Amino acid sequence: MLKSITTLLAGVAFTVNAIAQEPVWDGNTVILESQKVSDGIYAVIPSDASEKAGNGYPIATSGGFVIGENSVLVIESMINERLAEQMISLVKAETDKPIKYLVNTSYHGDHSYGNYVFPSSVSIIQHESAKDYVDNYFEQDTAFMISNFGEGRGIEDVIPKTGDILVPKNGSISIDLGGKTVDIDDFGFAQTGGDLFVSVKGENILWTGNPVVSTKPALPWLLDGHLLETLATMKYVYGAINESTLVIPGHGPITNRSAIKWHIDYLTALKNKVEKAIARGLSLEETVEKVQLPKYQGYALHGWVHSGLNVPAAYKELSSSKVK
Repeated sequence: MLKSITTLLAGVAFTVNAIAQEPVWDGNTVILESQKVSDGIYAVIPSDASEKAGNGYPIATSGGFVIGENSVLVIESMINERLAEQMISLVKAETDKPIKYLVNTSYHGDHSYGNYVFPSSVSIIQHESAKDYVDNYFEQDTAFMISNFGEGRGIEDVIPKTGDILVPKNGSISIDLGGKTVDIDDFGFAQTGGDLFVSVKGENILWTGNPVVSTKPALPWLLDGHLLETLATMKYVYGAINESTLVIPGHGPITNRSAIKWHIDYLTALKNKVEKAIARGLSLEETVEKVQLPKYQGYALHGWVHSGLNVPAAYKELSSSKVK
């Protein structure tokens, strides 16, 4: 799985690079801000997230932190030292309690490269697949990120730092901060095969990481394929939360479960249309041309994500399923 991700990323790098200057975000200019969502619980959102989300533009990483009676847990370390320091400063602005835990919802550099900036006393929580990926593919991953986010964005300075506490496949852990318990779950394949969802026990708040990219019209990215598993996982997550749950996506403003439903509806429509194309005997190229899904256009990366990534991934998986 890890090797296939690297191969796929290398294959699409030239496509992303063509649009890397605009509107892809710049780690040297992003400003993070904290937004209180409950007592001691904060989302950390790029300051331009709401504006960009409405226009379908890519947005920098969203995260957050939870303050307990004894310590603090941070969600996401961001892409570079500059943004990791911003995250730490936002925590210090709210409390003098120590940061004890740091969660990476995936191995992706914009969620985990800043790990090395945090004090050595901070325990990093990752999925075991995330640690395996960084241990084996760090050089390739940083080269990919530099090619698409640009040189001089602090990526060259990143020192790999992986998990101290590992969540196993389909596993979960709970962290007691004193008066607040944070649950960290692998609900199943959602994008990378190592994505973690973060919630606070007794609170209707959920950090989704990349499986929910942002609000409409952003689309899910089938980076490693697995359309059917991803769809099943998203349906499970949607059913496990209620209408009042605040959802903090991987790259967007605070929203609600309607953003999850948008992702589910898109994946369902993608599945249905590609299945019909396969049943008609269409080739991959014909399927990409035929399956446009105009209802789900509007995302600035639509051409690459939908036509260049998702349709081919769905075609490959569903064709294989048909043969079996």
